[in-house]
Amino acid sequence: MAISQALCTSFKVALLNGEMDFSSDTSQTFKVALYTSSATLGAATASYTTTEEVSGTGYTAGGEEVTIALNPTSSGTTAYLDFDDVTWSTATITARGALVYKADGGTNPAVAVLDFGGDKTSTAGDFTIVWPAGDVSNAIIRIS
Repeated sequence: MAISQALCTSFKVALLNGEMDFSSDTSQTFKVALYTSSATLGAATASYTTTEEVSGTGYTAGGEEVTIALNPTSSGTTAYLDFDDVTWSTATITARGALVYKADGGTNPAVAVLDFGGDKTSTAGDFTIVWPAGDVSNAIIRIS
């Protein structure tokens, strides 16, 4: 059991099939769900799963919606985008990683797996995912 940070392979295929839309006028919804250290997530993850998803006060299965902070753009040969930070308020949870996915009410296809590098805990406080800087070198979603 391990969490390995990656853009999911199925996401790359979905991009080529025109199934993912991160533009400012998209009707698509993207979410981020939190997972325990017992989860197995990585590039082969194809969709959202409840297996080993975090549970606790202040956390609802399925996670929270992510808001696009920076529309898709590019620099040189790299395209990227950025999300607003996500906070679970007054939460008592422990998470090792997360999954960004398209919440389509059906297959809920995976976008990216995040590895926090160790368990992160909040006790009756805020649990926040602070995304890396939204630039060509650091954005969480970059395609070069």
